[in-house]
Amino acid sequence: MTELNPDELCFIPLGGSEQFGINLNCYAYKDRLLVVDCGIGFADERFPGIDLLLPDPAFLEENKDALEGIVITHAHEDHVGALVHIWPRLRCPVYCSPFTAAILNHKLQEAGLIRDVNVQIVRPGKAFKMLGPFRVGVVHVAHSIPDTRSLIIETDLGRIVHSGDWNLDPAPVLGKPTDEEAFIRAGEEGVLAYVGDSTNSAVPGRAGSESDVEKGLEEVFAECKGRIAVTMFASNIGRMRSVALAAQASGRSVALAGRSLHTMAGAARSCGYLEGLPEFLDIGDAKDIPAGNLVIIVTGSQGEARAALARIAKGEFRDVQLDRGDTVIFSARPIPGNEKDINTVKNNLVAGGIKIITPDDTKHRIHVSGHPCRDEIIDMYNWLKPRIVIPVHGERVQLEAHADLARECQIKHVIVPVNGAVIRLAPGVPETVDHVETAVLAIDQNRLIPVDHQSIAARRKLQFTGAAHVTLVVDARGNLMRDPQVTTEGLCDPGEDDFEERIVNEIDEILEDLTWEERADDKFLTEEIRIGVRRFCAHILGIKPKTSVHLVRL
Repeated sequence: MTELNPDELCFIPLGGSEQFGINLNCYAYKDRLLVVDCGIGFADERFPGIDLLLPDPAFLEENKDALEGIVITHAHEDHVGALVHIWPRLRCPVYCSPFTAAILNHKLQEAGLIRDVNVQIVRPGKAFKMLGPFRVGVVHVAHSIPDTRSLIIETDLGRIVHSGDWNLDPAPVLGKPTDEEAFIRAGEEGVLAYVGDSTNSAVPGRAGSESDVEKGLEEVFAECKGRIAVTMFASNIGRMRSVALAAQASGRSVALAGRSLHTMAGAARSCGYLEGLPEFLDIGDAKDIPAGNLVIIVTGSQGEARAALARIAKGEFRDVQLDRGDTVIFSARPIPGNEKDINTVKNNLVAGGIKIITPDDTKHRIHVSGHPCRDEIIDMYNWLKPRIVIPVHGERVQLEAHADLARECQIKHVIVPVNGAVIRLAPGVPETVDHVETAVLAIDQNRLIPVDHQSIAARRKLQFTGAAHVTLVVDARGNLMRDPQVTTEGLCDPGEDDFEERIVNEIDEILEDLTWEERADDKFLTEEIRIGVRRFCAHILGIKPKTSVHLVRL
């Protein structure tokens, strides 16, 4: 186990650096730990049968007696989605904003943890919360979900600003703009380190305003005939409000398709973020609305196979059917790595005569990012004047772009982290001084397993090689009592018995070449047949299938 120097203030990213999602960050000082965020990531084709990934909390679990708490910056899944899975291993207080608490409590209720987890609300402008050697305050920032917070973490060795996700939307449709004055005050008092969002660090200019999206959607809706489906992240409550306002201006009712949308909308209403808007229709009631008077908000902007949009595109969603002439608006940008799945959904829609509109297809603004672009990051540097910049929240390309920008702005120390790096912030020269082991877990049905678990590796192999299963019934001396039974998967066409018969003949020849002593040895006999069948398939087909042998000795 890594031994941390209690006299050093360190930052340890345990997830979220070098990848999008799986955010889990830790600050260490005086033998105490402060955790920031606890999020999920989405699995790709490398993990068959797996949808969600989590950061492995092993380091925190080993040191759970030192945990002061987990502070959640906002309610996006990549920042809060893993908490219900990981908290039972840590069992410490959780701090978050009111809307984040509403979403988190829903998750805790479903997981049966609502009475166990101590969720405390923290608000901007209140006195700093003392968590051991850390004095933690929160700053309101604009983002694509309500009640997003940046953190100001004070210690006797210096002040850290942990940005979380943010942007400088000058006119958000929900809540206030980012509290620039709070950052300016922090800068005047002195900032040791800025640990900041890198998502759009390579994108010039500014992210833009959600108010412009509301206007853009209204203009696009006016041009559309038939039904309109808008797909977006379910957690983007500001976008949900923009769609509702644009629909209202166009004389259209709004229905929701997707369980997560209903959860988010319910939390938003309970916190007052959808005031002045009519209740959304249940998708089952939308059938009675004329096509030209309906907008449907649907999940699945990233091409997720089980989300509403993918199922609608394949005609498999019972309550929604889009017809030729209807329109689907993608009010979101692809997360890197999701392009293939998104294109599959688009192709299915186009094949059905449905019009697609993306942010690149129209002069009207139908999407803005919730993350800061380069000019906004420069503004933050000018306010804070940090001695150290540590880019987080992005893949290596985004982290390096953020680092280059910090150097251009004459930041004295810039450190690009890897997951597990122990980065000393103070005292002395900032640098990486150690490394803790990190890993990623997969949610597999009702269990958590490492992503290198043998079951995932076996599924991955089966995707490419198929399988051959052999059953042998032999007597004590290894003589066949029945004909070998062979079943193959993914190696030949259904009903093509000839190939499996050839495998049976190969098994007969292998047995003839073995002595009776070899055939009497279960382990030896099983392995010889397995290797022989696999070698035969490789010779005939050019692939080595996953091969299993079940031996029954009578």
